[in-house]
Amino acid sequence: MTTPAEDFARDGAVCLRGVIPPDLIDLLRDGIDANLAQPSARAKIASGANDPGRFVEDFCNWETNDAYRRFIFESRLGELAAELMGSRAARLYHDHMLTKQAGTLAPTPWHQDQPFYNVEGRQNCSFWIPVDPVSAASTLMFVTGSHRGPWMMPRSFMDAQAKWFPEGSLADLPDIEADRAAFPIIGWPLEPGDVVCFHMLTLHSSAGADRRRRVFSVRFLGDDATHAPRRWETSPQFPGLESQLPPGAAMNHALFPVVWPREAGG
Repeated sequence: MTTPAEDFARDGAVCLRGVIPPDLIDLLRDGIDANLAQPSARAKIASGANDPGRFVEDFCNWETNDAYRRFIFESRLGELAAELMGSRAARLYHDHMLTKQAGTLAPTPWHQDQPFYNVEGRQNCSFWIPVDPVSAASTLMFVTGSHRGPWMMPRSFMDAQAKWFPEGSLADLPDIEADRAAFPIIGWPLEPGDVVCFHMLTLHSSAGADRRRRVFSVRFLGDDATHAPRRWETSPQFPGLESQLPPGAAMNHALFPVVWPREAGG
């Protein structure tokens, strides 16, 4: 029988059942609802005007949302991330709230996360944490082994534009939806308390929502992560960071605190 870390290394994604206790799920649910009631300037709507539902995203709110901050630092996420990454420490990269209302048709297209980011390194881990039950039809799906690369062209979800890397500089994704049987796809129905963990290069996607689906994602960096400023806007953006953190430097900055070990995180 393999360990979660071995599954993560092999597949680029793993499901951990019941690792978040109910009190922390309640705390996180309150944080998401507060975020939805008062979105930040970074929030965006990722569904069209004619969609019967609504897909809302927001980023980088852990410093102002007390529930998010407590959840990140009081849960086991940092410890779990370090174990999965094979890293001595787990550094917070950013938080990401994703809520699809019931009836939302907008899918999340197949993509890798790391090409959108301003970081290099193999040791990383994203947690996808629902506070509502998620059916098999609405869950996050992954192409196993795709975390080994190559990097694929990141495109905007609404209009498929190449706004990050220059057009033609990276290979385009294969048309996975046209022949799903040709790809080793995995995914899990989830209950509150379950988390899905995946590498930032793992190809992933989800459909619309058959019922409300509130999710909080927390992304961690390991020992080998370094700053990689881009000539274009990353998603999310970290304005002014390039003047404070040189290219190739470790992500040692107050925006990215060490969560595990707890002593290192303060």
